[in-house]
Amino acid sequence: MKYRLAIFDFDGTLADSYPFFLQVFNQLADKHGFKGIEPELAQSYRHYTPRQMMELVGMPKWKLPFVARSFIKLMKQNTAGITLFDQVEDTLRHLTEQGVTLGIVTANSYDNISQILGPARMKLFRQCECGMSMFGKPSRIRKVLKTTGIAAHEAIYIGDQVPDLEAAHKANVAFGAVSWGYGAIELLRAHAPEEEFETVASIKRIA
Repeated sequence: MKYRLAIFDFDGTLADSYPFFLQVFNQLADKHGFKGIEPELAQSYRHYTPRQMMELVGMPKWKLPFVARSFIKLMKQNTAGITLFDQVEDTLRHLTEQGVTLGIVTANSYDNISQILGPARMKLFRQCECGMSMFGKPSRIRKVLKTTGIAAHEAIYIGDQVPDLEAAHKANVAFGAVSWGYGAIELLRAHAPEEEFETVASIKRIA
C-alpha cells in the first residue's frame, strides 16, 4: 500500500461541478461587483490559478468568503443537476477494500457534498472537513491526520487546483493532481505534484 490515507477535494475532483460554476459565475459577478467571464473561453480559464482568476475579474480577496457562500447556496438549490465523475464510486470502494482510509477536505458545505454523494458513499469517508476558505485547507488536512492517527508521510491529498497542492505541502502530505478538474493538469504539473492521475480509476494504484 503506497498511502494509508487518501484525502479528497470535492469540486472538480469527485464532483463534476465546473459546468455549474461557469453557469452561475456571471450571476455571482453581478451580485458581488466584479467582472464576468466569457463562457466560450472556459477552457482557457482552467490555466489560471484561483488567485490569478481573482485578479483577472477584479475580485479582491476580502470578497471571497461572500462569493463562496453565494456559490454554495446556489449549488444547494441545484444539487440534483451535479453528478460525480465516472468511476468515482468504484474507485472509492476499491480503496476502502484495500484498507485505505478516506477523508474529504473541501470548501463546499457538508449539506451539498452529502446530497451529491448520497448516504452510501458518504459512509466510505472516515472524516469530512467542510466549509473553509479554499486557502484555509492546511489546518483541516492536519486535523484529519490527527483524528485518523495516520502520519503525514503515509497520506495524500487529491485535488484539482494549485491551492490544493499548496495546502497539501504545507501539511507535509503528498499531493495527487487530477487531470479532469477546474485546473488544467499542465498548470498543476508546473508545481511538482507527487502523483498525477489521468483518470478517476487510475487513483486505485495508490492502494
